[in-house]
Amino acid sequence: MAGRSAHREPGPSKYGLHGMALRLTVQRAAWEAHIDGVAASIDGLVPVVKGNGYGFGRAILHPLVKGLSDFVCVGTIYELDHIGERVTPVVLTPTVEPPTTPGAMPILTVGSVADVHALRSWRGRVLVKLQSSMRRFGAAPEEVDDVVAGVAAANLDLAGYSLHLPLAGSESDKIAEVDAWLDRVDVSQPLWLSHLLPQSYAEIRARNPDRLFHLRLGTALWHGDKSCLGLSADVLAVHPVQSGDTAGYRLTEVPGDGHVVLVSAGTAHGVAPLPNGASPFHFARTRLAMLEPPHMHTSMVFVPEGDTCPAFGDLVDVQRPLISTLVDRIEWE
Repeated sequence: MAGRSAHREPGPSKYGLHGMALRLTVQRAAWEAHIDGVAASIDGLVPVVKGNGYGFGRAILHPLVKGLSDFVCVGTIYELDHIGERVTPVVLTPTVEPPTTPGAMPILTVGSVADVHALRSWRGRVLVKLQSSMRRFGAAPEEVDDVVAGVAAANLDLAGYSLHLPLAGSESDKIAEVDAWLDRVDVSQPLWLSHLLPQSYAEIRARNPDRLFHLRLGTALWHGDKSCLGLSADVLAVHPVQSGDTAGYRLTEVPGDGHVVLVSAGTAHGVAPLPNGASPFHFARTRLAMLEPPHMHTSMVFVPEGDTCPAFGDLVDVQRPLISTLVDRIEWE
């Protein structure tokens, strides 16, 4: 994956020109080695670069796709920016209107006759999405023939079929779901799959040597080795407080003597309490209790007297999924 160093961002000191921030730290060599290893092990790999670019940003990830695949999957027609040269974008979500973004001609997805009708003024290639057990977009078995006929009538080119499997469920159930569809669709058309383990994908390919398959990978490709990724935020201020004092937007009463610590991460970054209501912040291997929910760019946590308390400029670890986090900067190590 030569040429990645061109996308390296500077690594300023903690108090450099970039100011205090929510930062994603990446051990570049280990991260790239993981990506290369995954790509080398999967025939028909198609990287997925959608949404917030898995925390890195789409502009960072798209240049890495070249050399991994001739295709890249994006989420919607509004994510057709930063596509690399000679890489064909595949839009995963059906659209109610044709794309107008200049650049590489995308492959669009249709899962119903209505999706086909929405593209009546557009010409290009489409994937027919098959309904999976998720029951999101996609044609049911009894609808596929009508959708394919609609594609032909609209002078669109069929590029294959697409099956988006659920995250939950056993691998055997997912393989059985793929097998059930293989008996219903044209063997000459590629089948694009997702949410399968590499060994399950390899098994399906081995049993169907006359078919062409693609495996879409996003999280497993970009986040598969979490040991080389870190998310942290700076401490902006530390205030001593006493039991009965109030602080924060909601003038919350502090639970005892200690310190209120201001952390440079909040709802503007996508930082929120964990699903169980717990704080996403850690320091010195200890979870820091939130005084109140995060707000915009800053969160307030409470550290009781006697506990290890971070100081101004220290880094606090942040526990959040990168797919829903907007970082201020990336630091490459």
